[in-house]
Amino acid sequence: MSWLEEVKEMQLRRELALRLGGPEQVARQHKAGKLTIRQRIEGLLDPGSFHEVGALTGHAVLEDGKIKEYMPAAYICGLGKVDGRPVVVGGEDFTIKGGSGGPRMSRSKGGVSGFVEDMAKEYRLPLVLLIDGVGANVMHLEGIGHTYLPSSADWAPAIELMGMVPVVGGIMGSVAGGPAGRALLSHWTVMVKQTSQIFAAGPPVVRRSLGLSITKEELGGSQVHCYQSGVGDAEAPDEPAAFRLMRKFLGYMPANVWEPPPYVDSGDPPDRREESLLSIVPRDRKKGYDMKRIVRAIVDQGDFFEIKATYGRSVITCLARLHGHVVGIIANNPLVMGGALDAAAADKQGHFIELCDFFHIPIIFLVDIPGLMVGPQAEREGTLRRGMRALYVGYQATVPMMSVIIRKCYGMGGAATGNPSRLNLRLGWPSAEWGSIPIEGGVDAAYRREIENAPDPAVRRAELEAHLNRLRSPFRSAEAFAIEELIDPRDTRPLLIKYLETALPGVRYGLGPKAKVGVRP
Repeated sequence: MSWLEEVKEMQLRRELALRLGGPEQVARQHKAGKLTIRQRIEGLLDPGSFHEVGALTGHAVLEDGKIKEYMPAAYICGLGKVDGRPVVVGGEDFTIKGGSGGPRMSRSKGGVSGFVEDMAKEYRLPLVLLIDGVGANVMHLEGIGHTYLPSSADWAPAIELMGMVPVVGGIMGSVAGGPAGRALLSHWTVMVKQTSQIFAAGPPVVRRSLGLSITKEELGGSQVHCYQSGVGDAEAPDEPAAFRLMRKFLGYMPANVWEPPPYVDSGDPPDRREESLLSIVPRDRKKGYDMKRIVRAIVDQGDFFEIKATYGRSVITCLARLHGHVVGIIANNPLVMGGALDAAAADKQGHFIELCDFFHIPIIFLVDIPGLMVGPQAEREGTLRRGMRALYVGYQATVPMMSVIIRKCYGMGGAATGNPSRLNLRLGWPSAEWGSIPIEGGVDAAYRREIENAPDPAVRRAELEAHLNRLRSPFRSAEAFAIEELIDPRDTRPLLIKYLETALPGVRYGLGPKAKVGVRP
């Protein structure tokens, strides 16, 4: 006796599940400029690598023992590979009542206590969420017969994963409620221009609650969240570009916190000296320069992956490689507010340090910072508190840190570019200068009466600045061993690699989850 009939029924159910919400709903999805969840999974993963879990989850209506109607679950998940490395992937099927309708079995729904999180946790694999759902639907109350009491326990698996494996949040459509919260319990998020929106509640709820008429894009589009709020880490022009960004981010990440980041031989010589670095910093201290040129000159093949590129732009945060080893780079951007750390940049820097620390990625600071941003707006935004938070997070980090002082390093902002609790190596370029406060601003504060009482205040101010500028020479600090080394800018890459490879064996002793210590400012 054979089980062939049952096998045929399994095959039929799988075929019916491939139809998603039906031809009309699929066409509607495409008309909106969006791919279906199955197309998204196919675009993200290595060809042919997806193995679906829960493929038969759904609801069948039988007639005379035969399937008359079939509605698949509104969530698809499984295992796959990205560049040959295994990952767990899951996402809502928006063609079934906006990703919240249809049969929703708790074990196959990834937003709360779903199976995707169980797989990622137990197999210690990265989790990629392709989120396109509108959250709770009050129509479900009729089906279950009671209302839901919110509990933080529902979010426990997602929160635990944040300290265990890389989690990527792909915001693929209009995302509200629970799916929106789930998207932000990720280490890195990407939005698609004109397609992605994310908010706690959409325009209908806003209109009912606040009497405000607003479009989805105005409320929570990528222009809002990638440029203003910092909710989005990257903006992609279309979905295929978003998949490429996801794959590239994962390429820098270890599978989990118990493993080191992946080594990739780029073929870029470790002893390469870049001549352009000798003249990239202008002698005129008031002139800016392109810090990204310095980053490209130092890292392998000039390639790096920037995070939050359009938010907090006075600081650049990116992942790159040095002689094949993954590093996190935090570089001040003198072309934006002179490189001063404002509230947004401080939040961005602190978050990036935590990301690198959790996944054992050494951090390199390229420093040109006049300090924290000042002024009324900076005070209203809490820049001082947020700046000290960035300093606090840096102090708690346990990964190796190296600081290259390119030009300015002043005040509390400058103090946030290293970690004194560990061997934080500091290398200075000949263009470097540092202190508790820039001389130009400090002279008026410290010598106010002397300047005011001078026969010619402008002349006296210039004399004081000239005198103090002589003390600002980096050679005086080097004589006192106030900085470990002054280096030829062309030697930056070779020296960073030398010190990095010396420090890396110690990183392996610290593999595993990080303990939370203290309360951040």
